[in-house]
Amino acid sequence: MSTSFEARLQAIIGGKTKPVGSLGRIEALAMQIAKLQETDQPDTSSCGLTLFAGDHGMALAGVSAYPQSVTRQMLLNFLSGGAAANVFADVLGVSMQVVDAGVAGEPVNHPELLSRRIRGGTNDAIEGPAMTPDEFDRALAAGRLLGEQADDPVVAFGDMGIGNTAASSLVTAKLTGADVGDLTGRGTGLDDEGLKRKRSLLQRAAARTETHLTARDALREYAGFEMVMIAGAMLGAARARRLVLVDGFICSAAALAALGIDPDIKDALVFAHRSAESGHAPLLAALNGDPLLDLGLRLGEGTGALLVWPLVKAAGAFLTDMASFDSAGVSGPA
Repeated sequence: MSTSFEARLQAIIGGKTKPVGSLGRIEALAMQIAKLQETDQPDTSSCGLTLFAGDHGMALAGVSAYPQSVTRQMLLNFLSGGAAANVFADVLGVSMQVVDAGVAGEPVNHPELLSRRIRGGTNDAIEGPAMTPDEFDRALAAGRLLGEQADDPVVAFGDMGIGNTAASSLVTAKLTGADVGDLTGRGTGLDDEGLKRKRSLLQRAAARTETHLTARDALREYAGFEMVMIAGAMLGAARARRLVLVDGFICSAAALAALGIDPDIKDALVFAHRSAESGHAPLLAALNGDPLLDLGLRLGEGTGALLVWPLVKAAGAFLTDMASFDSAGVSGPA
């Protein structure tokens, strides 16, 4: 990115019919999009959500308030249009596709389901690696290809997988050196006793590997297939100069790992919201991420990323459609 192009963008933004800086973070967002696409006429015409579903072996140990079978049930709910992600995507005009990354049980047969299934769930990461090196490579490559080949200039990724807040706490701990207990929240709504059990199980899982792991090793040891595919999709989308709307705790953990694999994708990432999940604030601090919204969300599914889409669309339109002082015949600042 040349300094002359950046200076021209600043001049265009500063010349719009408004006091300098009066649109705050919308101006910064417009600048980010334009720099990513390398044009002063950025394309924010459409957004697509890809929702990845996968199961976690450690869910059977009791790290969630919900049984593992809910992943499959919610997969069917997404396909029938009944989940929050479906409702938000529909009202906001966002296209949505659902991916089976590795849901437990027999493969789901549905004409609108995209199967990138590695196998029916990961191993129990409390006792050993969640996946083999080959499974990790296949999941990352599948996600990367989906990100590269997306139809939209702006993309969001969502997650579904009982146990994935536990996995995200472990991945974050291994990438930041933080104590996993400090990153462990209630997830799907554990009571005090359930939270205590979850922390104990995750501390046991964390103890079986070194304090710090590489991004690839952290994902392979502790993540779900859906999380690895999200990390891969972020890598692929960013390299294709698509803007990536990063959802909550699970997607932020995937983003941290993706940045560990390729730090150059940072300029493509927009952090959508600050989740109510207790591990998300320290994770955002590690990412140096300043989210646009703080609504007390902790659902996942890409719902927070979807809610940011209107802001992104407005930022693009601000740059491309808003009049300048010269074109509107309006007097600028004295």
